[in-house]
Amino acid sequence: MKPSTISDNFPDTPSKRNNASKARLLLERLSAHRAPATLMEVCGTHTVALFTTGVRAALPECVRVISGPGCPVCVTPLETIEKAIGFAHRKDTVLFCFGDMLRIPGVHETLESARAHRGARVKLMYSPLEAIEYARREPDQSLVLFGTGFETTIPIFASVLMRAREDNLRNIFLLSAFKSIPPAIKALLSAGDSAVDGFLLPGHVSSVIGVEPYGFIAGEYHLPGVIAGFEAADMIEGILLLLRMIDSRQPEIKNQYTRFVPPEGNPRARAMIDTVFVSRDTDWRGLGTIHNSGFALRDDFRRFDADQLMDFEIPPVQEPADCICGEVIRGRRTPVDCTLYGRSCTPSHPIGPCMVSSEGTCAAFYKYSR
Repeated sequence: MKPSTISDNFPDTPSKRNNASKARLLLERLSAHRAPATLMEVCGTHTVALFTTGVRAALPECVRVISGPGCPVCVTPLETIEKAIGFAHRKDTVLFCFGDMLRIPGVHETLESARAHRGARVKLMYSPLEAIEYARREPDQSLVLFGTGFETTIPIFASVLMRAREDNLRNIFLLSAFKSIPPAIKALLSAGDSAVDGFLLPGHVSSVIGVEPYGFIAGEYHLPGVIAGFEAADMIEGILLLLRMIDSRQPEIKNQYTRFVPPEGNPRARAMIDTVFVSRDTDWRGLGTIHNSGFALRDDFRRFDADQLMDFEIPPVQEPADCICGEVIRGRRTPVDCTLYGRSCTPSHPIGPCMVSSEGTCAAFYKYSR
């Protein structure tokens, strides 16, 4: 595949030409940078956009960008995948999930193969709102929503449960695998072995939570962070801001994506999350248990907890041999360091979750850097 260039990704319109010109100007400034720096992005959209816009290929050799725990599929622990498979095999139960969860390998099968070969009832959803109509139409069926994602997707799941309570629907349940990004960043930094000099922070998540939740990065760990958008000019400008703060040794949290991310985020979306959920410790693949990084149902929504349907046991789980997905998620290693990468582990035959999602680091490297 021919590598993208900055020009390739701006169609010929006045607005896009202006963005392309801005990107090239910023890139000229960036090319003059000489000091080594390692930056981490923690957003699956950034993982892919850095490749598709040509920004990654255009960076000076001294600037290294690594991927962190920004892919929801990748950080969902194996035990949770097995629990989802167990629900899908229950009689009179249907599991609703996003498409990128279908192919994550469990101990013996995926949700996709369980549906195809063993009659598991798995329904692909494009929006959790689809669950409301299904629950009304099939009152004798238990419907389990496989809730995955970060702060960007949690409010819509909250709205579904709020509607279900309002309509007194008794057959909707939630398997919560939601995660919060800031605690994961803190866990990486508190481990004490991070070689990261600054963070390119996620635009979508930040549109909900705002700027303040990242303050500990600069305040406690004296590292800079920049919330950035996803166009080439956005990411280059974000990287330039990071490098300037690294050089000046004046770390702050800056918001490059002001056209989409207000300082306070989205108070209404956060209020919906707080109405339905409370923070809890939860497991992350590759990172272990992280304090207050997950979301449990509040007492007045506890009747929607899918755990009350569990009449099956989860088999003993063990990560695939030789898979280094956990190390990739932590930013310690890259996909090409894995002996399975591009050989026995490919997007058509993924062994680890980082090769499953289109936003997974291994899948992005395989598709765009080969």
